Amino acid sequence: MSKMSLQEKLALLSDAAKYDASCASSGTSKRHSRDGSGLGTTEGSGICHAYAPDGRCISLLKILMTNFCIYDCAYCINRVSSNVERARFSVEEVVHLTTEFYRRNYIEGLFLSSGIIRSPDDTMADMVRIARTLREVHNFRGYIHLKTIPDAAPALIEEAGLHADRLSMNIELPTDTALKTYAPEKNPDEIRRAMGNVRLRKEELKAPTYRGRKAPKFAPAGQSTQVIVGADGANDRTILRSATTLYSSYKLKRVYYSAFSPIPDSTAKLPLIKPPLVREHRLYQADWLLRFYGFEAEEIAPDSGEGMLDLEVDPKLAWALANRAVFPVDVNRAGRDLLLRVPGFGTKSVGRILAARRNGALGYEDLRRIGASVRKAKPFITVRDWRPGGLTDAENLRARFAPPPEQLQLI
Repeated sequence: MSKMSLQEKLALLSDAAKYDASCASSGTSKRHSRDGSGLGTTEGSGICHAYAPDGRCISLLKILMTNFCIYDCAYCINRVSSNVERARFSVEEVVHLTTEFYRRNYIEGLFLSSGIIRSPDDTMADMVRIARTLREVHNFRGYIHLKTIPDAAPALIEEAGLHADRLSMNIELPTDTALKTYAPEKNPDEIRRAMGNVRLRKEELKAPTYRGRKAPKFAPAGQSTQVIVGADGANDRTILRSATTLYSSYKLKRVYYSAFSPIPDSTAKLPLIKPPLVREHRLYQADWLLRFYGFEAEEIAPDSGEGMLDLEVDPKLAWALANRAVFPVDVNRAGRDLLLRVPGFGTKSVGRILAARRNGALGYEDLRRIGASVRKAKPFITVRDWRPGGLTDAENLRARFAPPPEQLQLI
């Protein structure tokens, strides 16, 4: 086997990293090198942002350190039994790529994940060394997101948090039963223990000190996790319940949802379910409703839909259509919680509505100026100069918002 060039490794290991969902450097602390004392920034101009067709931000150098792996998770294309081409970066190669790509304005930082090679500790030690070298040798001040390994020694994960802006650990699947079935070498209790340790360490270092020294920053952009959607046949309500528990238990910044694509390998005995990327998108929308709009998983994915989200309309609109007795809402009298349930009203527009109506009753055009999506809200509200009449209960209301039917291809 001939030795791979750095470019060949990059092509292979950046493609392999596409299964890790991530976002750009939102939520981290502000660092920059405008004074000439370092390299990189987490803010400001000169950053090239690119987005994949499915909406993922790819403005980071997003790679696997290696796609070799000693584990045999049925849903993972890089599992040990998978017949894929393998490659591995050295620590120095990842550092070189990160600094050179940043100097060329290709990226704003690094998202680094890895298969497990030799052992969790050996792999995590190399990832920490990459982050440490970037920070301490190259004075790199850009964004670093490390996908950490729950089975690694706590000391290694703690050091990772001192260098990285964000840490993440994959919970992998929404239920312990599914994880034990499809990834028996992974321990859900161990994953939760490691996530809990990150939360506790972050809280400890945020507490005020009385020795006159500032505590070091620990993963200032917080921690996140990833749930694979569709590999185990779990419905959307189960996935959203799991996300709710994760947010409350570990104070996560984000739960990422990754649509599973079946692997063409007879050894992977998984449910024959291939959720379209629109399901992933709907889960992100539902996640937003859980976090900022006061919804519960049971409301968003009810029994009537077998616990699945409606793929044709967004989750808030689907809820409104199923609960028409709540509407129409009087925009000039309703409280914040009820206004947040109106389709077309976001958190910012609701805040503006509450502030503006102190000066007088709002009309239809006032809502438009405020920035609300009045087309979507129209059947569900009353204002000074608008009442929906029978529109709220119209049989064809859903059809007004659902996409038109498409002609199926015959060939």
